[in-house]
Amino acid sequence: MKLLPTRWGGGRAEVSPLPAGGEGQGEGRLLNDLQELICELVAIESVNPDLVASGSGEGQIAGFVAAWLERAGLEVEVVEPVPGRPSVVGVKRGSGGGKSLMLNAHMDTVGAGGMKEAFTPVVRDGRVYGRGAYDMKASLAAIMLTAREAPPLKGDLIITAVADEEVASLGTSAVLEKYRADYCIVTEPTELRLCLAHKGFVWLEVETTGVAAHGSRADLGVDAIALMGPVLTHILDLENTLKAGRRHPLLGTGSIHASLIEGGQELSTYPSRCVVKVERRTIPGEDWTNEIEGARVLLERSPSELVANHPLTLAVAEAAGNPEQIGVAYWMDMALTNGAGIPTLAYGPIGEGAHADVEWVDLESVEKCMDAYLKVAELLST
Repeated sequence: MKLLPTRWGGGRAEVSPLPAGGEGQGEGRLLNDLQELICELVAIESVNPDLVASGSGEGQIAGFVAAWLERAGLEVEVVEPVPGRPSVVGVKRGSGGGKSLMLNAHMDTVGAGGMKEAFTPVVRDGRVYGRGAYDMKASLAAIMLTAREAPPLKGDLIITAVADEEVASLGTSAVLEKYRADYCIVTEPTELRLCLAHKGFVWLEVETTGVAAHGSRADLGVDAIALMGPVLTHILDLENTLKAGRRHPLLGTGSIHASLIEGGQELSTYPSRCVVKVERRTIPGEDWTNEIEGARVLLERSPSELVANHPLTLAVAEAAGNPEQIGVAYWMDMALTNGAGIPTLAYGPIGEGAHADVEWVDLESVEKCMDAYLKVAELLST
């Protein structure tokens, strides 16, 4: 086991930007720079404060990333739609006449949970351990180094290090108000597989209303909880219908479940109100809008899909050695970039433990991702 140098000890202390070039030559230098940068990023606590009230958010890490990218020669802008929640955009200008490529990674993490010394990175057996190493500071390091190492291109290379992906995606949403590209790769970890699609989701709320009365007054009371029964039965029937229905080739079927229910105040009183909160997972092309009568939409996130014969798909497949093409059930920011008219897919490293008490990323796979990003930029820039 190798504990990293003491300047990383304690997480946040004495983290300084990496110079614009490393010592030595070739792949060994790049791998060392990559390991160094991942560890520096992990050591900066950037827990999303909307998940954990004591979380520091993205302020410190955004400052680090902005300074690093400036030293690497990029044009840098900090986009901060909400005070204290900055995102960083770095642009490596092309010579003109080529396609632009956006590389996206988020800076925020979930809380430490039960992880000990979560922000003191450890390198062991070719892996970096620590909160955010896998989700997704390794990918952030990879796209930063991609920008530094990229040769002169015709099209712009745009690095977006965004805030708040773990909650409301404020960062990517704000960046898309100011920046566009011809193509985008979201660098979420995909185990070196080519992710072309992911599901969307809708959070819904259904309320039934009864009449409060003493439990002995059946002549007056109306049971709001019992009135929710048909709604719950309908949700179960709908889930079975979805399982037997149209299948997406990469995502399978949509789904629905009742997540939370509340109602009543005490055993001796008829409940006047019952509320159930429902999650509906969606696939491209589904119409869920009239499935539950009277449901109120709390939040909607669209699914995302890019076709297998799209130029971006073909370029990443060529650059990465024709990896397996997959879809995933969870949601990510690539739905926002696709929704903004920027063709987007996801490709990222191998690891384990997103949101778990042990989190690690495989260094060799991160290096492969960086190589692929560089090749894609060259392929698409002409």
